[in-house]
Amino acid sequence: MTGRGLLRSTGVIGAMTLLSRILGLVRDMVFARMFGAGYAMDAFIYANRIPNMLRRFSAEGAFSQAFVPVLNEVREQGDEKAVRQLSDAVAGTMGVLLFVITLVGVVAAPLLVVAIAPGLLADDATFDLTVLMLRFTFPYLLFISLTAMAAGLLNTYGRFAVPAFTPVLLNVSLIGFALFVSPKLEQPTLALAFGVFVAGVVQLAFQLPFLKGIGQLPRPRWAWQDSGMRKIGRLMLPAIFGSSVVQINLLIDNILASLLGEGRPAWLYYSDRLMEFPLGVFGIALATAILPSLSRNFANDDRDSFTATLDWSLRLVVLMALPATLGLALLAGPLVTTIFYGGVFDAFDVEMARASLWAFSGGLLAFISIKVLSPGYFARQDTKTPVKVGLVALGVNLVCNLGFVYVFMQLEVEATHAGLALATTVAAFVNAGLLYRGLRRSGQLARLPGWLGFLLRVAVAGVLMAAFLLWLSPPLDWWIEAQVFDRVLRLLLLIAGGAALYFAALFVSGLRPAHLKLDAATARIVNGAGH
Repeated sequence: MTGRGLLRSTGVIGAMTLLSRILGLVRDMVFARMFGAGYAMDAFIYANRIPNMLRRFSAEGAFSQAFVPVLNEVREQGDEKAVRQLSDAVAGTMGVLLFVITLVGVVAAPLLVVAIAPGLLADDATFDLTVLMLRFTFPYLLFISLTAMAAGLLNTYGRFAVPAFTPVLLNVSLIGFALFVSPKLEQPTLALAFGVFVAGVVQLAFQLPFLKGIGQLPRPRWAWQDSGMRKIGRLMLPAIFGSSVVQINLLIDNILASLLGEGRPAWLYYSDRLMEFPLGVFGIALATAILPSLSRNFANDDRDSFTATLDWSLRLVVLMALPATLGLALLAGPLVTTIFYGGVFDAFDVEMARASLWAFSGGLLAFISIKVLSPGYFARQDTKTPVKVGLVALGVNLVCNLGFVYVFMQLEVEATHAGLALATTVAAFVNAGLLYRGLRRSGQLARLPGWLGFLLRVAVAGVLMAAFLLWLSPPLDWWIEAQVFDRVLRLLLLIAGGAALYFAALFVSGLRPAHLKLDAATARIVNGAGH
């Protein structure tokens, strides 16, 4: 795929993801105002965390990273019949295995809750509610994993918009169930678990007509012995860990948060959702777009294009992650207040969620970099290296979790949960740094000319943007006391003004869109600078 095509694909995915993330913020606004940060919301967060963590493993993480390269390898041979046979085998085999896992998960729900939230054992009501919710949310794993397979097929055939739009349906379902079903229930938050189940069915059904349109609607069959299926399985097993370290780190955060007391899981959830906004809009969009391209480069032994694509992607990461990081950190209070404050979400909740958002925001560059660097391994069907890196990062996260929480408790810091977020940030930088070093040592990533000037321009633009936000943003008390319209208007002006100043500064410094084209990165290699 050309640089223009990759940029267009990233833009399409980013636009659809932006719509989903906006609806996600609306969803979380509804959650905050209706359910706040109490025990009932904690119960839903834990019940939803398990299938979503497994979803990142089997769907967005390990499965996609293993399925797409193998699918591209088969497709590059020009045999469409073989592609259909592979998709049939994967759909049938995965479907059976996931059904069994789902059945076990529903039956063993109490044990799973004890494993991820041991602190809930101190409150029988919260524990029982979490178990009940989990039995409705766990089947989401089956539906969304099959949806991810459909998305992999569609992305391989260049149909990026449909898979990118599909998450919108989850947010619509949850908003609808929260607003219209929860008031009719004795335990209102149960409606959220029902909404997750329905969303899984709808998301899978939505993609099936589009698969039929490209002639790739699977006819599921059990075929564990299929060579392609076995290859995907071999790649998935280590990738399950390697591509999902961030999720494991967040899971550890939630386990420890359950031991710190009521409200901590919810505060981490709300701040994490704000951090996930730019990560999803840009990081996941870019990673999704480049994986098929990198896989084709590797299959065709086109090393120069492989290296150029990674270098180009990292420049875009720096360009977009810096202003997003500054915005999240400097506007943490305004963002939390404007989006979540009201109803049962009070001023104390604002302060606590702001603290963890500060800690999360510092790791945004690392979180996005992991999304972009990981495909550099998976496209080459190397799943062992990310596993080794993940083990190191996981150890760092665990040590930092215990260390930061201990220090915060000794200092009598109220927001002890922010120590968990900070540990996740540190571990993400370790993860990203080791992935980067590994690609450099293997010769798959070269530091092409122009980086120093590029970083200086971005740094100066970032400083100007930060000064602008610090100068014009009122203190937190103003945001809490202001009317909703005034909050929204001031926040939009700050975001728009900061972004305009950032990109204007880049333009004045001499940075042009042509400098960031993939074709320019390829040219730098051709001129002898790449290897």
